[in-house]
Formats: sequence, C-alpha cells, structure tokens
Amino acid sequence: MLRKLAGRLTAALALPLALTLAGGGAAGASAPMQDLAASATIQNDVFWKDTAGNPIYSQGGGVLKVGNVYYWYGVKYNGAVTYYNNPAGGKNGNTGFSAITIYSSTDLANWKFEGNAITSSELNGGWIGRVGVARNPATGKYVLVSQLDSGLVFLTSSTPNGRFTRAGTQSNIANVTTGMSGDQSIFTDDDGKAYVIFSNKSGRSHLYVSALRSSDYLHVEPAKNIYNSSAGGREGNIMFKNAGTYYFCSSDLHGWNSSQTYCISSRNIMGPYSSEFVLKGTSADFSHVTQTGLAFSVTGSAGSFVMFGGDRWSDFAGNGIGYHQWMPVTFDGTTPTFHSVSQWNVDAAAGTWSVGSGNNYVLNPSAEADRVAQTDLAGWTNSGSANNNKLGGHTGRWSFSQSSSSAYSASRYQNITVPNGTYTLSAWVKSSGGQRKATIFARNFGGSELSSSINRSIGSWTKVTISGITVTAGSIQVGVQSDANAGNWVNVDDYTLVRS
Repeated sequence: MLRKLAGRLTAALALPLALTLAGGGAAGASAPMQDLAASATIQNDVFWKDTAGNPIYSQGGGVLKVGNVYYWYGVKYNGAVTYYNNPAGGKNGNTGFSAITIYSSTDLANWKFEGNAITSSELNGGWIGRVGVARNPATGKYVLVSQLDSGLVFLTSSTPNGRFTRAGTQSNIANVTTGMSGDQSIFTDDDGKAYVIFSNKSGRSHLYVSALRSSDYLHVEPAKNIYNSSAGGREGNIMFKNAGTYYFCSSDLHGWNSSQTYCISSRNIMGPYSSEFVLKGTSADFSHVTQTGLAFSVTGSAGSFVMFGGDRWSDFAGNGIGYHQWMPVTFDGTTPTFHSVSQWNVDAAAGTWSVGSGNNYVLNPSAEADRVAQTDLAGWTNSGSANNNKLGGHTGRWSFSQSSSSAYSASRYQNITVPNGTYTLSAWVKSSGGQRKATIFARNFGGSELSSSINRSIGSWTKVTISGITVTAGSIQVGVQSDANAGNWVNVDDYTLVRS
C-alpha cells in the first residue's frame, strides 16, 4: 500500500478548500464528492514504497494508460538509493544509471513493481533519463524514448510491462537550434499520435514539439519551434490537454532545484501558442518543491483532472524527503490551477479527488523552495529585520532563521485559507535563548492568539506544538516572532498545520 506519510500541503491556492472536491474537465465543472471508501490516499513528502514494501525508484519518467492500468516508467539512479538510505547525509552527484523501471497501478496510489524495462548492463551510457513510452498503432509495439548521453535511444516491447530491447538511436533532431533535446517528455494525443515535448539542449530557451515517425515511432521528425523564452531557459518540459486546449509547461533552468511552473497554451499542438504565464498555485512553494516532471489526464465516470507529477530531485538537490510529489490540476474554463496538497484522496475510476485529513496546509514549510540564501522566502511574509534562511535544517538543506548582531524585532508569517475546524500547529526549533520574547504563534483565526515560547536555550532540534486551534474565520496566520538582543537567534523548520 503506497501510503505516504506526512507532508506539507499547500494552501496557496485558495483551497478554501474547495476541496472537498474533484477536478473539472469541462469549463468550470466540478464532479461530486465520491465515497472515500472507493478512494486511495496519495501522501507526498515521503519516500514512496511499492506494494511489496520496497522503495519506488522512478525519476524523470512518464505514465502511459493501457485499458484501466496506468504504467509508470522512470529511471533508477544509484544516487537515489544512497539518499534514500541516508537522507541526512545530504545530496550527492551519483547520476549513475541502474535501470529503467516499470510500475503499474489502477488507483494511482498503490504501485506494483513490474520489473526493469532495461538495465545498465544492457544499455550502456553516461547520462540516461527523461523517459517516455507510447504505443505505436501501426506496429502494436510499445516504444520507449530516452535520452542517452548526447542523443536519443529507442527501445521496444510487445507488452507495456515487458522487457524492452534497443531498436535505434538518433543524434540530431532537424530544425533544433542546437540539434538535440534538452529536457523532454512524450505526449500521446487523443487520436493516438505521439510527440516529443522538449527544449533545446544548450540554453534551453527554445521550446519545440516534434512528432514521432508514424510508421514505428523510432525516429523524431523535424521539430516545430513553438515558443522562445526571453526570461531564461526552460526545462522539465511536459504537456497536458484539457477540453481541446494544449498546455506546454516547464520549469526554470535551476538544475536539480524546484521552480514555479511556466505554461503556454494553444488550440493546435503545433501552435500558435499564447504568451507565457505562471501556472496558478505554483509560486508560493515552487510547485510543491518540485520541477515539472510528468503529466497525464485522469478521466472517470464522474469527473476529470490532470495529474501533475513533480520531480523532487532530493538525491541531487538535498531538498527534503521524497522523490515523487503528485498533485491534481483542475480547470476554470481554460485556466488551469495546481493544488499543492501534501495528502489527498483519489478515485481514479470516478476521476475525482479530495483533500486528505492529514493534509499540511503550510506552504514551503521547510524553507526548501528557494534553493539559495535570501531574506524573502517563497510563501512567507517578513516583518522587521533579521529574517533569513540558513543552511542546515531538521530535514533538507535549509531552515528559517532570525538572527542579528544587533538588537532586533522580527516576525515571519504566512496567511493561510483553510476550512473552519480545529487544527494543530507544529514546528521544529532551535534557539540561543535570551530573547525578551520568542514564540511560534497562531493568530487571526477567529479566537485569541495562541503561542509557544522558545526564548530558552534549545540546542538540538525540538518539536513544539500548539493544539486545539479552533478556526472560525476561514483563515489563519502562523509564524515565528522574536524580540531579541544582539546575538540571539532562532531556527525553525518543518512547519505543519493539520486539521484535527
């Protein structure tokens, strides 16, 4: 059972939480709430395990639905195993290839390991990644496309969950400014035609759509340049479709780090495309501390939504726990919204979803979204001086910090829209002690402010908790506040706000 423990939700979206709810395919439509007995639970911010209890290793991949079964293909990197076994040891640079893995599921939460599509002994190469699979209608073969060093490799199998064999390579894609793809994914349209969605290899500011050769899918046809970014490179390129509109989405060129999600849209897969816009709901925590990785439609008897699979390259970025963060995307007309939930229920057969009872409503709760040292952190508001982030956290690389060489007064807080109810706020803290006042607080929820004092010496990470917060105002403000002397400091990490 792929039950993934606690995490961090994000309420950035006005989840007033809507979100009993479930995705809409038609403009503005929302499906009725389904019986949760038919639902499975997706838990982000943890390492996922398969139905046999083993870690899921599947990064930089894609999902193909065959009948009522979803097949998930991705790469097992040697460094992913290292990080899973000791995340406190921090990020590593071991991108050595172990295998392309295959998992299957009918409910999108419980994944069975089907085996390896191919292993390192069969597919020699330095870099192997950005995997996608499509079924070719002419041959009936399942074709896997992956980057292999500076080119592409094509593999085929007669079944979606069988062993794949090497069927060809390609070293150049016509009409691409640098001749080859940077990041890429495979998109299969409603008519069964498959395309490569990518940016150019160097610089990655040029975005392209290319069809796979219709006779066998073993070659990428000349590319159509559909957009050029003037604001930097775009990577992690994915595509999804809703109500006849195509959405080409990407992340910033941040290496292994997280990013808000940028999209362009069109009624024709080859364009023309709209101006670039930021996917609603991805700014406050940089797409739930991920970059774009995969996307596919979930359509059922009662509704539909798009599954956004964000890659959290924690093995190579050190930005927390978990490699896979999957969130729903819904639509208001042609406007897509990303719902940054840490725990949610999905009914794949019905095409519906709802927010989980263990959802964490704090955005960017571990200071991991920003990836660099700075004062202003995504999702949070500063008041006064002395706010920053600091390398070294309870989990991940970063934590929140208040400190100064002179006396200071400072607060850092987040205003969150939540359903009315009773909540528990927790955070992990360290403190120098000696402050006139230092607290973790909850306020503006419809009752008197509640707080936990941390103006004492706390030398190791310690969890503080405020329980029984009865929200009647539909929103709450949480954060940390210090009235401190020169040299005093507090560090805070891993906020959670969970409904009781």
